[in-house]
Amino acid sequence: MPEKIPAPAAESDFPVKAGKPARQALIVAGYRQLADLTQASEKELLALHGVGPKAIRILREALAEKGLAFKE
Repeated sequence: MPEKIPAPAAESDFPVKAGKPARQALIVAGYRQLADLTQASEKELLALHGVGPKAIRILREALAEKGLAFKE
């Protein structure tokens, strides 16, 4: 059975500055938009291979600009 290919990163609104590995890891994990990240904590996202502290900081700032935040 062929492996399911995730949607291209271009379909998400994740900041490019977060880095391609982090954006791809989020998409593979099922997150498609910044608003989806409100359902996850920083700790949960840091557990994803490719998501590090720098990506979390950038994503936190992008969420804050939209009045959103990670799950506590």
